[in-house]
Amino acid sequence: MRPYRNRNAGWRGRRRPCRLTGALLGRRKQSNAQRGSQDLWRGSMASRHRKAIRDGRAPAGPINEDIRMAREFIYHMKGLTKTYTGGKKVLENVNLSFYPDAKIGVLGINGSGKSTLLKIMAGIDTEYTGDGWVAQGARVGYLPQEPQLDPNKSVRENVMEGVAEKQALLDRYNELAMNYSEETADEMTALQDKIEAQNLWELDSKVDQAMEALGCPSDEQPVATLSGGERRRIALCRLLLWEPELLLLDEPTNHLDAETVNWLEGHLKTYPGAILIVTHDRYFLDNVTGWILELDRGRGIPYEGNYSAWLVQKQKRLEQEGREDMARQRAIAREQEWIAASPKARQSKSKARITRYDELVAKQNNKVDASAQIVIPIDERLGNNVIEFQHLNKAFGDRLLIEDLSFKLPPGGIVGVIGPNGAGKTTLFKMITGLEKPDGGEISIGETVKLGYVDQSRDALDPNATVWQEVSGGNDIIYFNKREINSRAYCAAFAFKGGDQQKKVGTLSGGERNRVHLARTLKGGANVLLLDEPTNDLDMETLRALEDALEDYAGCAVIISHDRWFLNRIATHILAFEGDSHVEWFEGNFSDYEEDKKRRLGSDSIIPKKLKYKKFSR
Repeated sequence: MRPYRNRNAGWRGRRRPCRLTGALLGRRKQSNAQRGSQDLWRGSMASRHRKAIRDGRAPAGPINEDIRMAREFIYHMKGLTKTYTGGKKVLENVNLSFYPDAKIGVLGINGSGKSTLLKIMAGIDTEYTGDGWVAQGARVGYLPQEPQLDPNKSVRENVMEGVAEKQALLDRYNELAMNYSEETADEMTALQDKIEAQNLWELDSKVDQAMEALGCPSDEQPVATLSGGERRRIALCRLLLWEPELLLLDEPTNHLDAETVNWLEGHLKTYPGAILIVTHDRYFLDNVTGWILELDRGRGIPYEGNYSAWLVQKQKRLEQEGREDMARQRAIAREQEWIAASPKARQSKSKARITRYDELVAKQNNKVDASAQIVIPIDERLGNNVIEFQHLNKAFGDRLLIEDLSFKLPPGGIVGVIGPNGAGKTTLFKMITGLEKPDGGEISIGETVKLGYVDQSRDALDPNATVWQEVSGGNDIIYFNKREINSRAYCAAFAFKGGDQQKKVGTLSGGERNRVHLARTLKGGANVLLLDEPTNDLDMETLRALEDALEDYAGCAVIISHDRWFLNRIATHILAFEGDSHVEWFEGNFSDYEEDKKRRLGSDSIIPKKLKYKKFSR
């Protein structure tokens, strides 16, 4: 018998499989032959009859068919309604079921109930009417936006909770191997069969690989010292190692760098269970999901296909409904046009932005205010000198974050800043704003530059103020240089319309708070914007509106973001923290940069690794 050496000897613990009373939808992709007469949206005659059987409105028919249907779906919702305090129905009479291998992306405007839906399915929110249930014996794993970890355990001990049952098998086998006897020989043999069937001899190695791929902190680091992003990585790692039959992921890509998101995409595409994902990352939705569930005015509307396919179907639905929201249709059409363009055409468009800066200024000055689109005003036209770094060095303690960085930002340039957490991206912004000084080299800021900084924190928002008060300062008119805009129309451009402008800031969702933060900062008339993760928690409509606004913006922007779609649409340059204290300045969008990186450093360079730094000596 083979003894197992356990680096976590003495640790015990089991996670109890989640049992829910919440619910959702989802149907796996099928061939035409498999689909037969099923209508995946409203139901053909056959599928409606089966639903009638489940609802008790038709004879059950052969008992084996009923049993097959029960096993076929992993989750069901029947007449589920959720009402917020104040009477707003966020989910109304939802009836959906989904298959055990479905990969579903959940879309909807901020406040439409996406996170609420996941909380219901996770059994956290039980204040609803109707029914929702998970298939018998199925485990449900949930990643909230702010996951909780055990503060009394180390990083690795928290991660190991995800493999507690597997670890228990190894612990028991190791215990029997150390005290071998004929009485326990049969149990030991049975354990060895289970261990080998699940390949548990390599459990420690599997945990190591997952922690490295997700960029988790060092094993023994205390949880109390971790940032919010680091906590999310640990919670995600623990959840993926647990491997529940149903995964509920609320913004799983927030705080992850591009390489880690790539790894996560590959892992989830081959995940054997069902997955429900709330995310603003459109490449992630394109690459992982086979269905989109849109939450719209209380309804759950399913679409077959990924995000790009949903855009086409959504546009057709808006046209069929005859909506008057032409700005919304134009934004979707503009994004579809970008998707259809060749990579060469996209690159040409990015380069053209630099050469047509004067045209952007003229367009900005003539832009009308009647449209329900985001407009980013500027007070003063930029001169030729914007921001220039010359041989800059910056350290944090004994770690050299940036070594010998030189670049010059041209008028009209939009720079995407990418790299792992802790690489020095926010430090870069602080040096531009003068909050920190470089340890060597120079930063030159042009005389015409007016900086606007949107950081990740929303703490400065007054929770007792209304949306309109927080954005407008209580003024009916907002003045931009020689122009004026009605403050309520300006709020509406950020998707706060009608009664939404009277909501208290303290009651808003994370995405809604981000919109308020953006609206308040962008009205300042800055001609150079520093945006730190502006896309986090935004809904797709606001994301598209922000992209369109930045494309038309008559200034420069430096944007920290891990949203690859966002960077591909708007970036003219990339500033990449690549490790070993090197920061690469590249002309082109994110996809162009990745190809260049593979050419320079090899194809393995896009595999996630822990960042390394040079030592700094003063």
